[in-house]
Amino acid sequence: MARTFILWLHGLGDSGPANEHIKMVFKSPELSNTRWLFPSAPPNPVTCNNGWVMPSWFDVPELPFRAGSPIDESSVLQAVKNVHAIIDQEISQGTNPENVFICGLSQGGALTLASVLLYPKTLGGGAVLSGWVPFSSSVISQFPEEAKKTPILWSHGTDDKLVLFEAGQAALPLLQLAGVTCEFKAYPGLGHSICNKELLYIESWIKRRLKKSPSSTCLHLSCLKKIFHSS
Repeated sequence: MARTFILWLHGLGDSGPANEHIKMVFKSPELSNTRWLFPSAPPNPVTCNNGWVMPSWFDVPELPFRAGSPIDESSVLQAVKNVHAIIDQEISQGTNPENVFICGLSQGGALTLASVLLYPKTLGGGAVLSGWVPFSSSVISQFPEEAKKTPILWSHGTDDKLVLFEAGQAALPLLQLAGVTCEFKAYPGLGHSICNKELLYIESWIKRRLKKSPSSTCLHLSCLKKIFHSS
């Protein structure tokens, strides 16, 4: 079974270890050979919290985040480089890029979107939970053609008061303009949090996109030949 890699990016002020319980929801046999990574954001001053230092992937000028809220694009692009270094290392260890999945909540979801769409290869997918678009439309021209083939799954609660539902919906026309495939899932009544229904759907979404290893394909063909010759 080919190895799968799932990188989970937490939200503002959170930590990687605090989210490790999420992997317990993913019980499918197809994901038994999965390496999970839950990194923690470095401490940084955050504008929307009066400059207080807290775990943050990049600066956030304003919360609640609405469609059209200001962004700090330069700090986002710097954070993207760090995520790309993690992906590069995993691929160098033999993981098929199309079995690499990036998932993130809130600020981590925004970083997921930017990291996936600026990576030079097609990845398995990017799952954005209650996130937002952390870059201007001018960045679309920087999307590598291979990155545009990476599918996006966007999950957003309709009662989200921290990253408003409208901010999630605003991503759709921009991604469509860029030629990126995005499946948008609305969760009625859900606030700024994760529910099991979301996680189970992400699990099934990842399973549908897994690429088999060449060795497993060869083994399958070998079995077919044996059956054919014995009949």
